[in-house]
Amino acid sequence: MLLIKDTLVSLDLVERFFVCDLDTCLGQCCIDGDAGAPLLQEEKEAIDANIDTILPLLNPAAQRIIKEEGTSYIDEEGDLVTQIVEGRDCVFTTYAEGGKCLCALEKAYREGKLPQLKPSSCHLYPVRLKKYGDLTAVNLHRWKICKCAEIMGRTKKIRAYEFLREPLIRKFGREWYDELSRTASEWLSQHP
Repeated sequence: MLLIKDTLVSLDLVERFFVCDLDTCLGQCCIDGDAGAPLLQEEKEAIDANIDTILPLLNPAAQRIIKEEGTSYIDEEGDLVTQIVEGRDCVFTTYAEGGKCLCALEKAYREGKLPQLKPSSCHLYPVRLKKYGDLTAVNLHRWKICKCAEIMGRTKKIRAYEFLREPLIRKFGREWYDELSRTASEWLSQHP
């Protein structure tokens, strides 16, 4: 682990290669799992404040669930998570040609229709955060559906922390990311 400000960063984030390969996995992380995506309260509030712009971007089943039950719920573990459709898809899931799963929030952000509303848990994936007192552990979650992302990362020679630059900056700030980048470079030069 590397200590970066008030975080403990897993060496996997620095050493492992990773680049999402949406053409191969088809966005399986948005539809597999036992609950919706974890949400922070402020993320829920921002999504709810923009719901009139978001609803038309979603499929009819997702629109109905949001109108009847809201954008989120508390799961079995007591966490605030996005609603899911038919026990499977995140409520913000849309599909492109060929069955590729896309996040409606991310798509609208990239098109300039919305501010960045994608839950940080999704934006950061495959990073998972866990609090330990005053420290936050920054871990790389490994899942078989992301094997293609590890292969693509290795092919392109892009480390996980480099691929996740934008969401890591969004979560921790540019100064934190710059320190991580410097520390990672030093670590990798000493441990090739």
